[in-house]
This record gives sequence, C-alpha cells and structure tokens, in this order.
Amino acid sequence: MKQPALWLAGAFAAGILLGTQAGAPPATWVGAALLAILLGLAFVRRRRIGTAWFLAFVAWLSLGALAAALESAAVPAHHVSHLLTQPWFDSSEPLRWRGQLRSDPVRLPWGFRCEIDLDEVEIAGRSVPVAGGLRLSHFFREGEAQQVPSLRAGHRVEALARARPPRNFLNPGAFDARAHLARQDIHLTASLRSPELLRTMGDASSILSHRLARVRGHFLSRVDTLFSAAPDRAAVLRAMLLGDYNFLDREVSEAFQKTAVYHVLVISGLHVAALAAFVWWAARRMRLSLPFTVVLILLVVGSFVAVVEDRPPVERAALMAAIVLVAQLMFRRVALLNTVAVAALGVLLFRPSSLVDPSFQLSFLAATVIAGAAVPLVDATSGPYRRALQHLSDVTRDAAHAPRAAQFRLDLRSTALWISLRLPARLAPRAASLVTAPCGVTMRLWEAFVVSLTIQIAMAPMMAHYFHRVSLSGPLANIPAAMLSGLIVPFGFLALVLDAVWDWFGAVFAAVAGLLTQLLLGSVEALSTWRWAAYRVPGLPDWLLAAFYVSLALFMLLPAPRRRWKALCAAFLLALALLSSTHPFAPRLTPGTLEVTVLDVGQGDAIFIAFPDGRTLLFDGGGSYGAGRVGGVRTGLDIGEQVVSQYLWERGIKRLDAIALSHAHLDHLEGLNAVLDNFRVQELWVGRAVQSPAYRALVDHARLRGTRVVNRTRGESFQWGGVTALVLWPEEQASAEQVSNNDSLVLRLEHGTQALLLPGDIEKPVESELVARGDPLSAAMLKVPHHGSRTSTVDEFLAAIAPRFVVVSVGETNPFGHPHSLVLERLNTPVIRLFRTDLDGAVTFLSDGHTLRAWSYAQNHSLHQQKPNW
Repeated sequence: MKQPALWLAGAFAAGILLGTQAGAPPATWVGAALLAILLGLAFVRRRRIGTAWFLAFVAWLSLGALAAALESAAVPAHHVSHLLTQPWFDSSEPLRWRGQLRSDPVRLPWGFRCEIDLDEVEIAGRSVPVAGGLRLSHFFREGEAQQVPSLRAGHRVEALARARPPRNFLNPGAFDARAHLARQDIHLTASLRSPELLRTMGDASSILSHRLARVRGHFLSRVDTLFSAAPDRAAVLRAMLLGDYNFLDREVSEAFQKTAVYHVLVISGLHVAALAAFVWWAARRMRLSLPFTVVLILLVVGSFVAVVEDRPPVERAALMAAIVLVAQLMFRRVALLNTVAVAALGVLLFRPSSLVDPSFQLSFLAATVIAGAAVPLVDATSGPYRRALQHLSDVTRDAAHAPRAAQFRLDLRSTALWISLRLPARLAPRAASLVTAPCGVTMRLWEAFVVSLTIQIAMAPMMAHYFHRVSLSGPLANIPAAMLSGLIVPFGFLALVLDAVWDWFGAVFAAVAGLLTQLLLGSVEALSTWRWAAYRVPGLPDWLLAAFYVSLALFMLLPAPRRRWKALCAAFLLALALLSSTHPFAPRLTPGTLEVTVLDVGQGDAIFIAFPDGRTLLFDGGGSYGAGRVGGVRTGLDIGEQVVSQYLWERGIKRLDAIALSHAHLDHLEGLNAVLDNFRVQELWVGRAVQSPAYRALVDHARLRGTRVVNRTRGESFQWGGVTALVLWPEEQASAEQVSNNDSLVLRLEHGTQALLLPGDIEKPVESELVARGDPLSAAMLKVPHHGSRTSTVDEFLAAIAPRFVVVSVGETNPFGHPHSLVLERLNTPVIRLFRTDLDGAVTFLSDGHTLRAWSYAQNHSLHQQKPNW
C-alpha cells in the first residue's frame, strides 16, 4: 500500500473523534484494539492481506479512541475545573492562589501578564490542593509606576485575586475562548488589582522548562532593546521570532490577514524551514560533513521549538525536518505525504485534543497540500526545465531528459553561444551563466507562485469557515512575504544570540533584520490597500466543506497516469472553491416570521431583526469592551468584528438593509464600524445628531462605504413585510453637544397581534413622557432600557407596556451594578419571563403574527437545534 502512514493517521484521527463522542472507558478501546490486531495477524497467516489491512485500520481507529479516552481520564480529581463545580466554592470572592510561574511576567502595552501553574488555593483559612493554569493580568493605573515585577519563570508565588473561568460570548458562531485557552492549559483568568497582591514565596526552580522560559523572557526583552527606535518592527519580530503578539497593532494584523500572509507572523513550519535552510546553507559553505550538518540542524531546530513553546505547526515542522534529515543521513528519499502523516501521528499521540484545534488543522492542511498537490504540480510543470539547466555544457546528458527538456537545453546552448561570440574573451566563458541564471530565477518565482496559489485555493474553504475572509491578493503577497520571512527569522535569531556575545555584532544583524522587517511591512501594507485585496464571506455549509476536501484528497491520491480523473477532480475543486469564495447561498432565516434576537455583547446592546419578507436590521452594534489605544497600540476586543459580525456570518448574512444607532454611547455605537466594513449596508438610521467625535466618525464612515444616512424621529412609521415599525422617540431637535441616554431611538415593532418594544437607553424622564402622551406602548416583549439601571424601567412605564417577556442586555460582573436589584424586583412577577444576556446568552423572539415564542442560547446551546429550518 502506498502512503501507509497516511491511512493510519486518518484512522487514528477518526478514532479520536469516535472516542470523544462515545465516552467509553479506556478498557473498551484496549479490548477492541487487541481483538483487531489478533484477527489481523490470523488473516495475514492465511494470506488475506486485504482483510488484514482493514483490521489494521480498525486497530488504529481503536487506538485513537483509546488516546482520547486516556487524555480525558488524565484530568486529576483536584483539577480546577472540578473545583468550580463544588457548592462550597465561591468564585466571586478573592482567594489566595499559589503555584509556580510558568514563564517570566510578560510586558503588555497596558500592563503586564503572568501565568501560574497552580498547586493550591486558600479557601476560608484552609489550603486546598488544585491543578490547572491561572492567567493574571494587571492594568497600569494613571500615576502608577509602570514596572513589570522582577520575577522569573519557576518562582513559587501567591496571588490574591478573584479568578473565574474564561467566559465565552453566548451567541451562535461565537469563538470558543474557553476551549482556546484550555488548549494552552489556562483554566482561570483574573485581574490583579495591584502588583503588591502578587508575591514570591521561594526561589525559582531549576527544571528545564523553566530555564527555557527564562531564555524566552530574556530574548523578548532584548528585542525591545535592539528595536526600541522602531516599535512597529519590534512588535512584528516579537511575533515572528518568539510568538508574542501582544504589541501587534490591530490595523497591522488586519493588513496581514487581508493579504493572507498572517501565517508569517505565527510561529509555524515556515520559520522552522527558514532556520533549517539557513543552517544547511552555512554548513555546506563551511564544508562541514553531512552527519555534523544534520546534527547541527536538529540542535538548532530543537532549541527553537523549546524556546518558542510547543505549538502544533512547530511540532509538525520539527518532526518532518527530523525525518527528512535522518533520511538524508541514510541516503534515502522520503515520501512527503507519508512524512506529514507520521508527524501528525506524533502530535496526536501526545495530545489527541489537538485534532479540533484550528491551528493543528490549518498547519497540517497546508503541509499536506504542499506535499500532495503543490510539489507534484511543480515537478510536472517547471521541474523538467529546471533540471535541464544543470550541467548545460555536458551534451551527453541531453539524452537523459525528456524530449522537450532536451530541446530546451539545445536552445539555451545556442543562445549562450550567440552571447559568447559578442562578449570580450575574458567574459565569454560566463555566457552560459548569463542564460541559465535568469531562467533559474524565473522558474523559482514560478514555482513559488504555483505553491502559493495551490495553498490559497486549498485553504480557501477553511479560511472562509474560520475567518470569514477571502483574499485575492494572497497568491501574489505570499511570494515576497515568504522570501523575506526566510531571511528575517535566521537574521533575527542571529542578532539575539550574538547580542549576548558581542552587542555590536548583534546590533549589525539586528539592523539587517529590522530593514527586512520594514520591507515586509511595506509590501503587506501596499497590497492590503488594493480595493479587492480581500472581502468577507459567511460561514460555509458543512456539505460544501466535506465535498471540497474529499475531492482534494482524491486529486492528491489518484496516480499520475489517471490524468482524466485528476483533471475532473481539479475542475470540481475549482468550482467548489468558487462557491466558497462567493457564497451564493440565502441567509438562514425563518420565512414569514418576525425575528428579534438580542445578542450577548457584554455591557452593551446589539439586536438583530429579520422581517417576514427577508429584510434585515441591526439595532445597535455593542462595543467598548476594553478597546482603546495604549502606547500607540490599539488593544482590546472589537465587539463589532469578533462578536456581532461572527453571529451575522453564522446566519449566512452578507448584506443588511439597515443598521440603526439608538444613541452615540460607545457600548452601542463602536461595533457598527466593523459591521459597515464587513457587510453591504443600505442605510444607517440615526436619531438626534450629536457633536461627538465617535458619532461623526461613524456617519462619515457610513457615507464613505456608500451607506445612506437616514434621520429617524418621533412619529415616523414604515412597513416591512407586514410589520409596522413606529418611531416613538426622539423628537426632532437640533444637534446635541453631549451624548445623552434620553436621546435614544425608541422603536416599536407590531406584527399582527404581537408587538416588541426596543427603547435603547432611555431613562425615567422619557419613559414618563411617553406614558403621559398616551403613545402605543403595549408590547409582549420589552428590551429593558439602560441595561436594567435604577434610572430606568419605572413602574408606570412597565405597567403601560405589560410585557410577557423582558430581556436585559448586560455584561457579566459589570462595574455599574447592572441590572439593579430594584429593577429586578419590579420584573420578578409571575406574568413576566425574564432573560439576561449575561446568564442566558443571545435571546431570540419569533412571531408569526399570532403568537410569540422565546428561547435563549444557553437553553438550547445552538439556535440551529431549536430551528432546524434555518
């Protein structure tokens, strides 16, 4: 069987999925594996090889399931995830957490962060053993000395902090931050109110992992020193050399994402290949022996992997490099697909849960495509001609080449002869080089383009699935990015290593690395400004992903003589890639119904509304979740990009008929900027204008994107799909100087016998005004004003509405004390069902004109399960 490791790795991966879903004990899978192995041996003795191979597949399937079961069973009973479920444990109180620093405290633009491997926690005066990881963050306050604690990896420390498990936004399509951090062995996060609350309890340990972490911390500090005059270059080098992304500005990251070259910032196989190639080149120039060269490369790559921490792309690349180098020592060629499969098996054996990690999936997909598609395509196109350039003057070698390549050699020799006759005698011998060098460079550029284009096509569905982005500039942008990265990585590490020996020598290499980094930034920025450099798409249907990657597997595994079948697979792949890139599918909406979904955006508002005729409206966009610019770096979470847009893409939305801004506070406004960038928006509805920089910037942004700005004021009404929308507030007034909750846009939607009221952040004065005027306020559903503040939802306003459902859009443990206990007391009646986005997640209301149904994300985990016709 060709590529045996590929089939075994596939079986092992399928077994991991099976074991995760089945939940059977390890003994079950041990028995299944042993039975399959024994039966397989029996069939081998009977020379029934086909059946034996099938049983080998079953055995590896069982071993994969066993690995998943053992990984799950390895979680200790005193792990922090179990501790959190105990009734006597109160995570709302500050506790004393103790353990060892996993790494040196990391400097951040706004403070510092450290990670602790926990071993105990003090609760009510007694110490309780605990295992797991805690991430502590401290935000520098104004006037505070902005110094990182002088602690090192391995120090035993105690931190007094209120630690909680990481919280996900409870919306369909939301990023699973908790699982992402768990893969990094982070199970709790906490904010440290003061550096004094973190104290050392002993000397640093001397184990290898902590020593390596200290080396990484030292390198990070040296990058800051060497590139202190160019913080933008320092931020990129911190990412490319050591995997620290904390100082990357959001705009810079977005430029790399638009051009599909963000992978050069992520520690990956490209970086390992660059280091290995540089050491190989240097060793051959110094005429070192092959065994010594191989050992040297393995030492350099091993040191690199150890310093940058273990990440799936690096592990994969290091394993592949080791296999290829050992094969070189044995003078054997390697099957690249087999090598990728062996590397995947090695990673999954030690960490089966890596299978569901997007980093693992994308890394091995890229390596598989290079080995199974790009390299064969290069060999079939430019490969024969590139080999024909070698030993051009040796006529006896012509017969060893294919007819076209042999003719190519004849043409080149004729050209070289013509050039040599016109050159001075001393330069005539170099005529052949003048011909072959440009041809060689051209072919290398062609090969780089073929590899880049092949990877971009193969990765397109996964990039659309995970990142909702299609990059048209990617095939071109990756050529200079890969070449520059191949120089930046070795020069950057040489600068760091030599800096410890002779700082002047290190500064020379740092200058070269800095110049190369500036060229990388310039090329990415130039390509990212193209109008069609990239665009955003919704998530893809599962059937499309499955069809594409099954076709890709067939294309790679079909033997070369099956040209017709390979061509058919290639055409089908291109058609599916086009579908992935254009997403010609209708949004996942419920026809003929009015839907109102209040999203979980933390402390803010964002409400998605779908009308019976398919028109869509986003009422507010959330925002201000720690976002801001600190030390020249834009930090924090972009609610519009990372929460609201993710939900809309999950629903298959590409365009919105309108977005509405209730008022210009950032927790309602800020996220709308990303929505304008990511979707085609017809109209922006605003109430009372305000002299606010954020408001003016949003309006200007909308007009720049071709979105019509519409003022909505009291008394206006319109009908969309049988739904009557009535604007109850604000009144038509001159532009305000300051943002006020009482200028909020208040919208009432009436669908048949059902009505829903969306009052923004209005407070008691406006509530009383609306009641006094006798406006139609009755509604089955109320979005509670101003996040449940005590200044809103007064008794007479609530009585006039008489809702059956109310929802409070509020952030977990917000600093404002929302929702207020008095408001909760008013809402706590037998006839009202109360939802809170901090507890229930996204809350959906669905009206057919006669009845109104309501459910939450927390109840159903996914709106797709609740409404299978979406």
